[in-house]
Amino acid sequence: MAPTCPSSNPQQTRSKSICQLFCRYCQNNVCNKGMRALLLADNRIELFSTDMPPMMRIQLVGTDYTTRSCRCKIRNVACLGCGNEVGYHITQPCAECLKACNNGHFWMFLTENVYPIEIKTPETTTALPWPVHTSDIELDEPNLLSCQDAVCR
Repeated sequence: MAPTCPSSNPQQTRSKSICQLFCRYCQNNVCNKGMRALLLADNRIELFSTDMPPMMRIQLVGTDYTTRSCRCKIRNVACLGCGNEVGYHITQPCAECLKACNNGHFWMFLTENVYPIEIKTPETTTALPWPVHTSDIELDEPNLLSCQDAVCR
């Protein structure tokens, strides 16, 4: 039997808004399409996540590591503006986490290291809800979509 996922409820997903994320240390934009999320291993921990690799904004640093809660391979990410670590990337999800309820987001940003600014719709100035297609967001990097395709395959 497939797991029952609260996050798969369309109403709950739609209630989340899309935000840009900025480094708390240098105010560099580190993500154009993020959302608030809860850590799968401990849903008391709030963070930000994205399903879109934030190319030309952050860099993987150090080597992969694992945590006590699962066997996912994780690597920290740093802001390209100042070099401070702002989150992590799940470079190889473990089988347990892939079977569990998840949203497919493998780029995580720590709330203590980034701050959000909600993206508003131009017509109504209301928060843009998740999910939204990447083409619905104006990106300032013209080659970002082609870079994303290369990374995801």
